[in-house]
Amino acid sequence: MSVKFAVLGHGVVGSGVVELFYKNKKSIERRAGTEIDIKYILDLRDFPDSPYQDKFTKDFNDIVNDDEVTAVAECMGGVEPAFTFVKACLEKGKSVSTSNKELVAEKGDILLAAAKANNCNFFFEASVGGAIPIIRPLHKCLAANDISEVSGILNGTTNFILAKMHDDSMDFADALKLAQELGYAEKDPTADIEGHDACRKICIISSLVFGKHVYPKSVYTKGLTQLELCDVDSAEVLGYAIKLIANVRKTADGKILPTVMPTLVSFDNIMSGVNDVFNAVMVSGDGIDKVMFYGRGAGKLPTASAVLGDVIETIKQTDTEVSQVWEPASDDSFIASADEYTAKWYFRVPLDCKSVGEGAYTSDAGISFICDKELSFKEASAKAAELGALAFMPVMD
Repeated sequence: MSVKFAVLGHGVVGSGVVELFYKNKKSIERRAGTEIDIKYILDLRDFPDSPYQDKFTKDFNDIVNDDEVTAVAECMGGVEPAFTFVKACLEKGKSVSTSNKELVAEKGDILLAAAKANNCNFFFEASVGGAIPIIRPLHKCLAANDISEVSGILNGTTNFILAKMHDDSMDFADALKLAQELGYAEKDPTADIEGHDACRKICIISSLVFGKHVYPKSVYTKGLTQLELCDVDSAEVLGYAIKLIANVRKTADGKILPTVMPTLVSFDNIMSGVNDVFNAVMVSGDGIDKVMFYGRGAGKLPTASAVLGDVIETIKQTDTEVSQVWEPASDDSFIASADEYTAKWYFRVPLDCKSVGEGAYTSDAGISFICDKELSFKEASAKAAELGALAFMPVMD
């Protein structure tokens, strides 16, 4: 028996799925235990020079109404029309694998419920870490743990920018321009540099680990646009690298607290050495202590690898996996206020400020120091106002 699947979208990721599938078709079929082929590729554009031009369709109905198609790889991006298409496929009993983090973050609870109701799968390994396997390990391999915290560098574009600021003393604008020239950043880089992309990914991780849908609107998110080169330099002198860290942790009262913020990461922490477009996710649990997942977090073939991994998995089995553990959330009362986020803090204050900590570093841009006492975000904000701070950020040892 031959299994047929369809690919929605033939952009960067979609074309990568097609390319990688046919490159490794024999080994993919061996691992899946059956013959597999792509029957349709959905895209509104024409690809007359493609060797697979006979597979292209501009009509989604060709896919959703074809009973021979049992699996779908969604690589369109955005919420619509992806949500409508994916939901329709699931309601027809067609399993869907997606790389679309915006779709999962906004509509994951609905789509998981649809998958469960129709005895099919909705997989999204590629939506968080590109080639890094993190969704299935969290759901299966680490299921025996009481997970207390997940921290990660989840956006390759901002990590590349920070590496250039640190290694080559580029200011933010020049590093962003280089990222765009190299294809790491979009023409409109807002989703990356404002932290929205990392926010969507920590929403997905939070929802999976803690069992209720966390929506982006409930996550305190701060990107890199206000970061200055002098803070990157000061952090290095103090023994830290600045990273855009997405974090979710349990609080003492049983709530969870997801955040995205530029953070000083100690050089003693392995995550400080994650550079360029690489991503890393650190998981803390009572049985494992700490486990880190590391690899390329984006790109055509790395993301396609994760999408196809999900396609293979769904072809191999018929039971649903992820939909068992993701509950819709009617409100966000289970999410703690960002004011409760507790850490040590970095401050950069004016040169005439007298209230500084030990080991302060003085430059033309001000006096930089780390407050050794842990403070809540609310307390740190008050201290920053009291000192007239020019910048302040949390610290991760």
